[in-house]
Amino acid sequence: MIIGLLTAVAASAGYGTGSVLQALGSRKSARREAAKASVPGVTQHGGPSLASTAKAAVTWEFMLGTVLDFVGFGLGALAARLLPLFLSQTVISANLVITAVLSVKLLGLRLSRAEWTSIAVVCSALVLLATAAGPEGGGHTPLAAHWWLLAASVVLVGGGTVVVRLLGARAAILAGLFSGLGFGALGIGVRVLNGVDPFDLPSLLGDPALYAILVAGLGGMYLHTVALQLGSVNGATAALVVGETVVPGVLGVLWLGDSSRPGFAWVAVLGFVVAVAGAVAVAWFGEPEPEPEPGAGADPAPAGEVPASTAAR
Repeated sequence: MIIGLLTAVAASAGYGTGSVLQALGSRKSARREAAKASVPGVTQHGGPSLASTAKAAVTWEFMLGTVLDFVGFGLGALAARLLPLFLSQTVISANLVITAVLSVKLLGLRLSRAEWTSIAVVCSALVLLATAAGPEGGGHTPLAAHWWLLAASVVLVGGGTVVVRLLGARAAILAGLFSGLGFGALGIGVRVLNGVDPFDLPSLLGDPALYAILVAGLGGMYLHTVALQLGSVNGATAALVVGETVVPGVLGVLWLGDSSRPGFAWVAVLGFVVAVAGAVAVAWFGEPEPEPEPGAGADPAPAGEVPASTAAR
């Protein structure tokens, strides 16, 4: 249990730091494209085009953030096999706290008292969950369920992409939610994956859950990138938290046999609900980031200083 918790905390740190670096790279790329003003970087609905998203992905900040995401993924996969999903996914989702704190420094954002309170609520809920968690259930499921997981992953990623293209600039929260659902499917896939323990390569390659992990993971990363381009990094991450926590947590209990300590079921339920509510509150209270006024002058900052309003540029 202790090793699993430490692994989940390390995964959370990797994801949280990676999100802020990816947001920093996305914003820098978007501002460069806007400055060129030669080729529109948005779709007709106001969302980022595939080309603009690809350009954001080759900034050094975004690439470093992606490396940290992969580190977080590896550690999160291990945590998903060591802990009940309602605990591992929620602890990993605490990257919201790291994202919020680092965004103050690196993105020049200011968090309201309500946001800080919401973050404190999430941390308190994690303590409740860690106290109540019991042994994780088994990961043995029928192969047909693995095919359903793959189909659901394809629908989530495809549906999320369509929604983003239709809603454009209004899709930040939905993009974050769809990316979270993708990461939730990834966590379930890791848990049920065949051929891992003991290692059996033919069994591993023949398991649809492996391809569900790839589709959900890559699709979730793409939708998360779009969400960071469209809106507040804290709001997008909060929506992601809800998506990657609620569904895996419920399925872990109902389908995979995850459980709490005897007599602590109510504590686990309370901690789970409070954690999700706290994440939603961060999205609800998060103030939208101010857009630069058209034609505003770009006065140089004093040497060694970067104005808070341009820290993400």
